[in-house]
Amino acid sequence: MENKFSKLEPEIVKMLKTVYDPEIPVNIYDLGLIYGIDIDAENNVTITMTLTAPACPAADFIAEDVKMRVESVEGVGNVEIKIVFEPEWHQGLMSEEAKLELGFL
Repeated sequence: MENKFSKLEPEIVKMLKTVYDPEIPVNIYDLGLIYGIDIDAENNVTITMTLTAPACPAADFIAEDVKMRVESVEGVGNVEIKIVFEPEWHQGLMSEEAKLELGFL
């Protein structure tokens, strides 16, 4: 039997890859800002994420965009966004693609 979570998570990741910090031309997933995607038995989703800096002026915009896009995934129930600053974000969390795009490779 296939786990229903395994069907939702790739779709959620796909949607997260459409969310961008307005000041950075790389999606938040490849930037390494997503720390966790938790899906409960009722398909409610909790996204644990961070920002590149605690004083990010686009924090509310990004969190609302994440919530809206994840809610649009078929089968997802309620969506909660948790913004954390521990562990602190650093460039090592970025995907190779993001590092290349931003000129770090």
